[in-house]
Amino acid sequence: MTFLRVAAVALFSATLSSAVQAQDISLTSHDGKVEVTGTLLGFDGEFYRVDTQFGELTVDGSGVTCDGPACPNLTDFVGELRFSGSSVMAEKVLPALLMGFAEQEGLSITSRQSAPDSLIYELHQDGRDAPLGRFYFDVGNTGQGFADLIADQTDIVMALREIRPSEQEAAEAAGLGDLNHARRSRVIALDALVPIVAPDNPVPQISPADLALVFSGAIDNWSALGGPDAPIALHLPDVGSGLAQGVEDQLLLPASVDLSDAVIRHKRSSDLVQKVTKDPFAIGIASQAEADAARALPLTGGCGHVLTATRQTIKTEDYPLTSPMFLYLPKRRLPRIARQLMAYTQSDAAQKAIRNAGFVDQEPEMMRIGLQGDRLANAVASGGPEVGLEELQRLVDTLRPMSRLSLSVRFEAGSSRPDAQSRSNIQHLAQQLEAGTLNARKLVFVGFSDGDGAATANKRIALLRAKTVRNAVLAAVETAIPNSVELQVDAFGEAMPMACDDTEWGRKINRRVEIWVQ
Repeated sequence: MTFLRVAAVALFSATLSSAVQAQDISLTSHDGKVEVTGTLLGFDGEFYRVDTQFGELTVDGSGVTCDGPACPNLTDFVGELRFSGSSVMAEKVLPALLMGFAEQEGLSITSRQSAPDSLIYELHQDGRDAPLGRFYFDVGNTGQGFADLIADQTDIVMALREIRPSEQEAAEAAGLGDLNHARRSRVIALDALVPIVAPDNPVPQISPADLALVFSGAIDNWSALGGPDAPIALHLPDVGSGLAQGVEDQLLLPASVDLSDAVIRHKRSSDLVQKVTKDPFAIGIASQAEADAARALPLTGGCGHVLTATRQTIKTEDYPLTSPMFLYLPKRRLPRIARQLMAYTQSDAAQKAIRNAGFVDQEPEMMRIGLQGDRLANAVASGGPEVGLEELQRLVDTLRPMSRLSLSVRFEAGSSRPDAQSRSNIQHLAQQLEAGTLNARKLVFVGFSDGDGAATANKRIALLRAKTVRNAVLAAVETAIPNSVELQVDAFGEAMPMACDDTEWGRKINRRVEIWVQ
């Protein structure tokens, strides 16, 4: 009876969003010796899930014949998948990936709007009447996506932030398992939260500390920021939006302030950007990819370091308010076409599709040390008094022959655990190494620290972080790394700060592990 695969409830359950109504079926082995009768709970194109007198069984469809009114059409089976969550992901990112996937697989794609906030995409193969796949998108926000998943009204969440503890608890109570597990989510693209103002606003830059005070209402006049004597109008996306919740989690919470009641909310990011662009006394926080005609303010600190959201600084997380785009996946088995699409999202072709859609991809880039003049200038200007010329010379001598890889690793606040984007970077680097696509003979994991404490202790901690990241990459490799690639660790502690150490966000940016290749 090898064709039977008994599973825990929902382990390989189907993903049909418009599932067949539960009815009796009989599954018979091809030799006629075994028969399973029960209620069809789902079918994913390969496996039946049946409620029987023995409990819930998952049966490999290739080994049985199905009889009964609920038996699916095996010839024209349509794999279906429902997405819910972020509007920008539903309207821009996922369609770009679907079109890229269709082109790669030689399929045609059609789309239609079934309701004001609902989109349907279908993938078609020549010579086949029914579509191969049908993908439903409920356009809303990140919070709604998690609510739909918990209510069993969607299969995949499109999120502009990590799942919150309260959502994780609700998911576990609903029998969805641990959504924090590495295999339950993936980063498919990168973005950033940027403060935006009108092009004619005279304020050149803003510190994260002041930005938090502005959105708390503690600073309510532009004169406090070196601008005109005029009240500040505040704009944010809707409550429940991943961007708005990212502002709460990344900006307000670390500053221990609450959001002002005077904030004007916008359902669409495009509406927010348009409103701010036309008002010289407005400020908003938007997606870097959607800033458009508004002017993004660089972030600065007391020591004068300025950080601007660019493709490279978002990839490396040198810009502090990065915003990865997540897909949260069900524990159950997806239809074949959906699994193929999920695999495609991590491919090189998908990274090109992400770039073409105007977002930041995750493809590793190499940056020579000669392109990092500002960082070296910061090392000289802001390095702690315990960092001598000899250590700075060693830094330059060590890194000069190499290039910095854009896959940096940073850590969650008060933790040695890599943050979400960094965990994705570790997986990407492991895949590149085992596939042999990273053209490098030597990789050096270089640890850096903030300047809080003694330089010798900081250097020791930085080296420990570098070893931890190297070991995490090795643990993520599923096959083997070519013998020609050498992995090393080094550390320079507080010798090359990215940001000012006078704030927690600055210290967090400085605590990092960079990967340099030769």
